[in-house]
Amino acid sequence: MIVSTHQPYFIPYAGFFDKARQSDIFVILDSVQFPLGTTWISRNRLKNDQGTLWLTVPVWKKGLGLQSIRDVRICHAFGWIAKHLASIKCAYAHAPYLADHMPFVEDTYQKRFENLIDLNLAFIHYLFRQLNIDTEVKLQSELGIESSGHQLLVDICRQLGASVYLAHASARNYLDDGLLRKDGLQIQFLKPPARVYPQLWGPFIANLSVFDMLFNCGPKAKAILLP
Repeated sequence: MIVSTHQPYFIPYAGFFDKARQSDIFVILDSVQFPLGTTWISRNRLKNDQGTLWLTVPVWKKGLGLQSIRDVRICHAFGWIAKHLASIKCAYAHAPYLADHMPFVEDTYQKRFENLIDLNLAFIHYLFRQLNIDTEVKLQSELGIESSGHQLLVDICRQLGASVYLAHASARNYLDDGLLRKDGLQIQFLKPPARVYPQLWGPFIANLSVFDMLFNCGPKAKAILLP
């Protein structure tokens, strides 16, 4: 059994779904510490006529110290939801498949989730469906595992009965593969393929949110995601 883990990115990029698709169980790490600096958990990139379009979800951090990801609350101030929606509609007004996905995007934003994890999971599960990924998804908090670092990965794999742990190739430099192998696990490293697909607004920009692919390519996104 192949198990992989990932933090719950906001509207993730294709590599997130590459890992999920090639796993039997995909564990979302919602109990680990929310980073104090900038993070993909609360922001991601689309594309507009200026190039990169950053969308950031404001969250409460001041005076709260270290928080687990599942405890981080969204700051509903300054009209950020309206700004996000307006930016997406303006940037992708001429995208052929915007109308297929915008109703869900609008509905999800307008639910005004209190916790960031709930907003992110709503988008992640929607993107799984759109990309026909049927991998089983579990939350770390559901497993009741509170260890940290490399021991967390060992404990997750042990509890789920994994024989293989799948990680992105970029993790090779810091992953303690000796600890995992000591527990009888094989480690596979995934290097997502370079993908170029039709985009609006000039030269291609890689590794944007998968929504860029869906807005521009629609049902063909599923084929583009295949290796």
